Amino acid sequence: MATAQPAPPNAPLAPPDQTLVARTVETHLPPGLILRELTPLAGDASNRRYYRVTLAGGPPHSVILMQLAEPEGFKQSEEAVSGATHAITELPFLNVMSHLAKAEVPVPALHYYDQAAGLLYLEDFGDMTLAEAVQTADAATLESRYKQAINVLVQMQVKATTPADPGCLAFHRSFDVPLLMWEFDHFLEYGVVARRGAPMCADDWTEIRQECERIADLLAGQPRVFVHRDYHSRNLMVDGVRLGVIDFQDALLGPATYDLASLLRDAYIRLDESLIDGLVDYYLDQLAERRYVWANRAAFRRLFDFTSIQRNLKAAGRFVYIDRVKGNPKFLADIPRVLSYVKRNLDKYPELETLRKHLTPYVPELQ
Repeated sequence: MATAQPAPPNAPLAPPDQTLVARTVETHLPPGLILRELTPLAGDASNRRYYRVTLAGGPPHSVILMQLAEPEGFKQSEEAVSGATHAITELPFLNVMSHLAKAEVPVPALHYYDQAAGLLYLEDFGDMTLAEAVQTADAATLESRYKQAINVLVQMQVKATTPADPGCLAFHRSFDVPLLMWEFDHFLEYGVVARRGAPMCADDWTEIRQECERIADLLAGQPRVFVHRDYHSRNLMVDGVRLGVIDFQDALLGPATYDLASLLRDAYIRLDESLIDGLVDYYLDQLAERRYVWANRAAFRRLFDFTSIQRNLKAAGRFVYIDRVKGNPKFLADIPRVLSYVKRNLDKYPELETLRKHLTPYVPELQ
């Protein structure tokens, strides 16, 4: 079988060989299927590429083809991770997908993995993301969709966390203080210094990092659950009545508030504050129904807001990184939105005054 060659850094991947794809469809997918069309799909911020394989003779009538940038280069995550000493012998996407499927989380089924060519043939969840589904939705539909996303999140946190699975990569890496601080530093490096084109004052940098370490200590000290790490409206697919979860390969263990903050303080969809208040309560109600009770809801909300600060600062820095390093500027327009969340939370908590004071002069959106 043909072996794909790695592309140079930041170079576009050559499209998959259609002859190879057609042969794979006929020999490794359910009998009677024939390739009709191979259509490129809009990608994400990763180096992977996606195609829809339209089929004759189905069902299935289509599958999603994920093309890896380097067929054998799957041992290094695109995100920083903690726990890199654990030997990775399996594609992280498949490793985590298998674990989530066992926990009855709606992830795509794998039809076939052509490891030599770096091609995965996956169940097709369609084109409709949660972000697109709620863009013009009325208030009741919007709330219903987000409650469904929270139901899936609770299922993932409860069923994918216990019992621990040593075979799943997520259980060998976690949001510890070094990783959380790496994400804060990622923001300072790209979201401040690179974005401004000028270094920070050393005194401000020291004060900001000390305050960030306080937040990192708080988050790292929480009970750890299974964390998707990128649980937001563009990684949730509306497939009929089902809500499918994708892009979970960087999963790890961390605070319960991380994925909830990713969902409700989303870079792509701004939710009304009253709706966020209600959805946080709904999340806690759903956990309580499964006998996971947060007795002090005010303390949980504080933790949620502090997690949001960390998550949103990291996202802002990441968007600049994707522009400057990967040459993809399409996320820059989302930076004001995520930084507006940070401003709101910095203003909300007097104990964050030192962070606000030293960071605000460098970030126009916080002023």
